[in-house]
Order: sequence, then structure tokens, then C-alpha cells
Amino acid sequence: MMSKNRYGLRFYALAAGFFCLSLAAFVQGVLPMLEPESRSNKVTKVVRTDLGELKWVIDQATDYTPLELHGRQVYTREGCWYCHSQYVRPVTGETRRWGPVSQAGEYFYDFPHLFSTRRIGPDLTRVGLKYSDAWHLAHFWNPRMLSPDSIMPRFAALFDGPHAAKIIADANGTRTLEKTAATEKLFDFKSDKQILLTPNAEGLLFVPETGKYPVIFTPNKEYAGDTVTLVAESEDLRGLIAYLQKLGTNRGKWRDLFEPQRMEASQVSVPRSEEWTSYGKQVYERRCLGCHGVNGDGNGPAAAFIQKDRPRNFTLGVFKFRLTPSGSLPDDGDLLRTITRGVRGTAMPSWHELPEKDRLAVIQYVKYELAADRSKPGKPYLYFVEEPPQAPIFIAQPPAPSLALVTHGQDVWKQAKCWECHGNGGKGDGEKAAGLKDDFGFPIPPANLTTGQFKSGAGVKDIFRTMSTGLSGTPMPSFGDSLSEPDRWALSYYVLSLSAYTDPLTGEKMKISEKVRATLDDPTITASESRTAYNPDPRQQGLPDAGEAWAKKHGFDFTAIRDSTTDFKQSPN
Repeated sequence: MMSKNRYGLRFYALAAGFFCLSLAAFVQGVLPMLEPESRSNKVTKVVRTDLGELKWVIDQATDYTPLELHGRQVYTREGCWYCHSQYVRPVTGETRRWGPVSQAGEYFYDFPHLFSTRRIGPDLTRVGLKYSDAWHLAHFWNPRMLSPDSIMPRFAALFDGPHAAKIIADANGTRTLEKTAATEKLFDFKSDKQILLTPNAEGLLFVPETGKYPVIFTPNKEYAGDTVTLVAESEDLRGLIAYLQKLGTNRGKWRDLFEPQRMEASQVSVPRSEEWTSYGKQVYERRCLGCHGVNGDGNGPAAAFIQKDRPRNFTLGVFKFRLTPSGSLPDDGDLLRTITRGVRGTAMPSWHELPEKDRLAVIQYVKYELAADRSKPGKPYLYFVEEPPQAPIFIAQPPAPSLALVTHGQDVWKQAKCWECHGNGGKGDGEKAAGLKDDFGFPIPPANLTTGQFKSGAGVKDIFRTMSTGLSGTPMPSFGDSLSEPDRWALSYYVLSLSAYTDPLTGEKMKISEKVRATLDDPTITASESRTAYNPDPRQQGLPDAGEAWAKKHGFDFTAIRDSTTDFKQSPN
């Protein structure tokens, strides 16, 4: 007997699947475009004022460059959005982990949007400028270099290479590479301009710039072999990294106000313990070994890609960022601050998500195992034992910012001859910039202060600390004795003002009217949060806070949650 059901189970399953796909396409593709917010490119972003302050302002998101747009296409083609989302939700855990809640204007130029729904990998909404380009290169080559437990696949196919090349000595005795079809594509062996290249311990060598004469540079015996493996960027990889660096930068210098980036620690101490040191070794091997190496010599597997701002060599006992006096080792608070904040503009990211006990434990391992001179077998010289850190210096509350203070800082800049290294405009192009080296023998160009990417921290107290203690192991001296405290404060504010109203990604000046600029420069205008961002056009409605539009539509008094002592209330209507 024939079934009364005209259609089989397969038909209903197919219909249900088609319905769900259509519904998903409508909800995620069509419905968002019907919302007024989706047709605006307005966002709140953080800007640095002429007085060195950080303030939120309502501005416009910017479109992708051709290179970034190409990178977005590579991102889509390679299926990165399968595992990585691009949306920070308005819940506490997400804002503390990733940063400010997403705003509709950030996606104005996204066709289609790449919100994604799964988080097998971390959310990438705020990944821009969190890591350096070098970190991304190492990560794409082999994610296990940086995180042994990563399940992300390798994207080695995006690189140009690998190419094997033999190390030889040229007519002048300089170590260079043998001419082959592959090396002649990457280098110009007739060029007068040299590029110093340092392979990692396995001989892997990334070529960051083409068209120059290659010089194999191993001042600390980083590699002893006679053959290297060369890799370089492809156009796809260059675009992909440019796209990732763009993500989140439409919100300006928000990272400089991000709570973990402002973490302070002066005197933190954990007694020396074998248990803590042993646990710290486990943390180090999972989180730090990829860059700093097994022995802490700064020559880990990923160091092949970090040709600029090399990873710290702990075995020499030299640390840049300290609150302790010039010449002293850092205390535990200094090390905790550096690990938590990271070092902006370098491959050293912020580790604020790492449990505090892990950070404290790895400090013990660095201090009592890695920071040691082991040239005498059986009798290591432990720097932190033999040369205990001195007491940190005291930094008072900074004076209030003012135009007069910044102007005085400019005078101090000239008197202290900061321009000799950093240049008249602070771009790191001073007359003494070329040829500067760190204590380990590597080239170290002066910081470009106009980018706003301050390695020691983005606050005026951070800049003051650097002025007062210097940066050990670099040509940056301490001005603690040569400049008075008021002069150092003025100079610190001036240094911050060099990055006023610049785009954190491009370094270009933002298009802000003189009237708005003058208002933001007023110290009485705080605008310290996204929801209180300064609105340049009061005739237009400001941007609603996260979830505020939804709350208003459903009759909730959303403002109640801004006061933790107030119960969440619903409107009687």
C-alpha cells in the first residue's frame, strides 16, 4: 500500500535546511542593513590632544586601503572567519579581555561583514596593533612557535620560499649569501646599502626587505651553521597582516586607556622558592620560549622573524623598563608591569589574560634561572642574587597639563638635544640616528615618537619614568641628574604631544577642525569614557552606548546599570 505522505523525510529535511539558511541570510545579511545605525560610519575613538591627554570623541571610521582590502579577501579566502569572530559583545568579561564594545560604524565598509559565530580562536575585533608585524609573520609560519598548544594550521604557503642559501665570505671577508636564482630575486648584490640578517638557532631566516646587499649578522653567535633557509613576504601575506593591523584602529588610541595597559606596580615581591621557580619554568616554556629561546638568550624559533626589536636576552641581565634608579636591575613590580602591559610596537604582547600567579612565577624563573652568567661551569653568577635591585624612585603626581607646560617642554627638548637622535619632529630621524646600536650589538633606531606607540607606556608618568631612569642596554640615557623634575615633566608632556591627533595605524594627522581641536585641548573637557565621548556636532544625536538602542526599544531604563548601586529598572510603559 502506498504511503499517504506525498513527500518523504528527505524532502522535509531539505526544506528545513533551506529555510534555516534563508533565515540566517536574512537576519545576518539583510536585517542589519535595515537598522539606521548600520548606515552610519560614526564611531567613538580615543585621540591624543595637543596637551598630551587622551579623550574620547565621536568621529568617522575610515575605509580600507587597497592593500588592506586585498588582505581582507585573503582572510575570507583562507577561511580565517570560520574560527575567529569580529564582534565584542557588551558583557563584562569581553570588555576586560578584548577592549571596547563593537559599534555599528566599525562595520560600515564591511561587505559582507565577518562577525562569525564561533570562537575556536580568539576574537580579532581589537587585534590591530596588539602585535607587531613580525609576531604575525612568525604566527602564520608556524603558530606552535608562539603557542605550543595552538590548533591553528600553518600558513607557510603564503610565504615566498623556503629557499636554501649557503653562507659565504665576500672579497672583504663579510659573511654574505651565495648568489643563486632565489637569492638574486631577494637581494641586490651590487647595492651599497646593506641589510643585516640574523638567523635563528635552526638557520631559519626571514628577509624583511628586498633589494639590498645581505650581511649575515650574528654578534652573539646566534647561528653557527653554513646554510640558511630563507623566507619572505608574498603580496597576499603583506595584505593579510595589513588587514589584521587595521582591525580595531577605527577606535583610535583606545588601547592607551585600556585598563591592563595602565597597570601600575612598584614594590611587588614573592620570596624565592624552588616550587615557584619550577612552576615558572612551565609557564615560560608554554608562553615565552618561542621568542626568548630555551636558555633565555633571545634567540627562540620566532626570533628569525623579529629582525627589529629583538627579543630580550635574559642571560645578560639587562632590562630596559624600570622604576629603579639608572644602573639597577628592575624589581618584581617592574617585571610584572612589563609582562602585564607588554611592549607596544614590538612582538612582546600584553599578557594581562595570563593568571597573576603565572606571571609572578615566570618572574621567579627569569630572575633565578635565566638571568645568569654561566660562563664558569658549576658557578653561575645570578644577577638578581649578586646585585639586588635598588629601591624604586618616587614619582609624584604629575602637574596639570597646560599649553605653557608643553611649550616649556619643547624648549627642554632643544636644550637636552633630544633632536639629535629623535629628529626635530620626533620621527626618529635625527642626525645621530644612523648607526646607533644596543649593548648586544644590534642596530637600534631611535623611537618615532609621532606614532604614539610608546614602549614603556602611554601615560605621562611612564614617559617621566623613562626620562628619569633611562633605558638600560640602549643609547637612551637617564636625565635624572641633568634635568630638574619640573623640566622632566614638561618634556614628558611635550613628547606625548608629538603624537597629537594622529592615526595610530598610519601616523597621519586626523581631519579634525580647529574648533573641535581647541575644545578637546581644554583640560576641563574630560570625555574619559566612550559613552561620554565629545560630540563635535550637538545638532546630531550622539552614539548610543552598548545595548542602549535595544533597551530603549524594549522599554528598559538602561541608564540604571551605570550606577552599580542602582537596581535595573523597567519603564512602567
